[in-house]
Amino acid sequence: MTTIPAGLGHHAETFREDWLEGLADAYARTVRRVPDACGVISRHAPRPGKVAVVIGGGSGHYPAFAGLVGPGLADAAAIGDVFASPSAEQVYRTARAADGGAGILLACGNYAGDVMHFGLAARRLAAAGIDTRTVLITDDVASGPPPVDGRQIDPSRDRRGVAGDFFVFKAAGAAAERGDDLAGVTRIAAHANAMTRTFGAAFAGCTLPGAAEPLFTVNAGTTELGMGIHGEPGLRTTRNLTAAELADELVDNLLPELPDLPPGGDGRVAVLLNGLGRTKYEEMFVVYRQVNRRLREAGLRPYRPEVGEFVTSFDTAGVSLSLMVLDDELTGLYDAPCDTPAFRSLPGAHPAGSDDRTDAPAAAAVTAVTVVTAASDTHRATAAATGSTADRATAADLPATAALQAAFDLVAAHEAELGRLDAVAGDGDHGIGIVRGLRAAVAAARAAEPGPAGDPRSAGAALLTAGLALADASGGASGALYGALLTETGAVLARTASGGTTTDGTGPVCGTELFADAADAAQRAIGELGGARVGEKTMLDALDPFRRELRTRAGEELAKAWRAAAEAATRAAADTAELTPARGRAARMGTLGYGHPDAGAVSLALILTAIGDTLR
Repeated sequence: MTTIPAGLGHHAETFREDWLEGLADAYARTVRRVPDACGVISRHAPRPGKVAVVIGGGSGHYPAFAGLVGPGLADAAAIGDVFASPSAEQVYRTARAADGGAGILLACGNYAGDVMHFGLAARRLAAAGIDTRTVLITDDVASGPPPVDGRQIDPSRDRRGVAGDFFVFKAAGAAAERGDDLAGVTRIAAHANAMTRTFGAAFAGCTLPGAAEPLFTVNAGTTELGMGIHGEPGLRTTRNLTAAELADELVDNLLPELPDLPPGGDGRVAVLLNGLGRTKYEEMFVVYRQVNRRLREAGLRPYRPEVGEFVTSFDTAGVSLSLMVLDDELTGLYDAPCDTPAFRSLPGAHPAGSDDRTDAPAAAAVTAVTVVTAASDTHRATAAATGSTADRATAADLPATAALQAAFDLVAAHEAELGRLDAVAGDGDHGIGIVRGLRAAVAAARAAEPGPAGDPRSAGAALLTAGLALADASGGASGALYGALLTETGAVLARTASGGTTTDGTGPVCGTELFADAADAAQRAIGELGGARVGEKTMLDALDPFRRELRTRAGEELAKAWRAAAEAATRAAADTAELTPARGRAARMGTLGYGHPDAGAVSLALILTAIGDTLR
């Protein structure tokens, strides 16, 4: 297959903002930017009385997700940084902008970060009185065991969403366009997801904007079967395949997984041969030739096949094949017209029941959402506020800001190492994401800590604001979890300093005991949000020994106790090398992560160590 050099040079920190602006400029006839959010909305949304279909995910996958916004498809899309989920704040703002009063369907791939952030946004929307449902897309057969009675064998190994996203978005968007209520649109999205399966293969990895080295690689002369769209390792590695052999692998892995054909049906399946970013269209057509033959030999009828790029992986060389088993209702929704930057379907272009070999090819005011911190504005301003890793806490910085600056400096110095650890069984972006989040947290804390040094209320307020900014800028699962850590810590400091009591209710707290309470609260919040437990190779494996050590030293001076607790966290982070991942994306890779420390545990230990060095 083809190879090309790394793409145009980009500034990683501004890449998401830059390409979204360019998209909105180029397709102003179809989409516009969501005010104060990293998202796009259809020029025709919101529409009073219509269910809003809001999708989203990380950058690097265009046309997913922003390219699929427009009449007949999605109403809006919230966009995260490269290969990172949009934050809950961005999803919330984007959904509010699209709300037409009939409820909101949130749809995203089944990745830990997306699940957390879209889930948090759904809770905020519900609290605001907006009826909201969520559908997670799980079409990738390579990423987990098959469903049993409609449910996964092991919830920790739920399948991820890849190119089959398109079918689900299309069906849901068409159902909303024809006037279905929220329950009906949700039912259609879930049904389309249940009828869709995808299997992919990659021949070469990708290089992210601003990076000098590839995020992941595929050994020369080999093909990785089942590799995920963030570089998640596949099911097996084989020699380079011919186009026909590749087509056979794709079909052979999908046929046993297809759901039962509807009674009385004619074997119709919607077909999507998807390019991952670098594979040329002519090459995909050669693959499709054999795909078409194999499907027809199996008694299936390819219906309105699509060959092109729908869910890419930046400049990855590879393809995926998605099939959606069609019934009459799904067929009508798939045929329904739509108009988006990346995909158009014209009215009447596909008469019902036509033979696919002969088919011809085919603004209301937005209310701004005000929050405590305008995190998207903070994200744009953080480069000027904190600069490079050479910047240090200034004499004017108060305790919370100084601690976060120290954490940023130390983590940034280990960014490449954290990325390498994350790439063992993940997508390799942990270092990039946590540095980006900490940079935003420093800027937010610096603007929100006006009180006198040593005032826990001032530090608490700063950490609350910093947590929101970190989650918004970082995105992904790590952004949600680290954001929760900071906000929970800030909440305990602010509440206790305002006359609260110890967790056992015995009286006011201060110093080490106060921070032990904060660590306990952070542990509970992260466990609830991520669904993880100690021993499952996550950041909890470093946080738990930290909080326990801090609690046993509650009577000691804070600086001494904190350093001892940080040392316990550092040892525990190193010990995660002996654990097998049991939660999140890495869990799907089995024993692949064994022998390597968990990136989240290591970054947390670095943060705790840096904060300890600032305490006096």
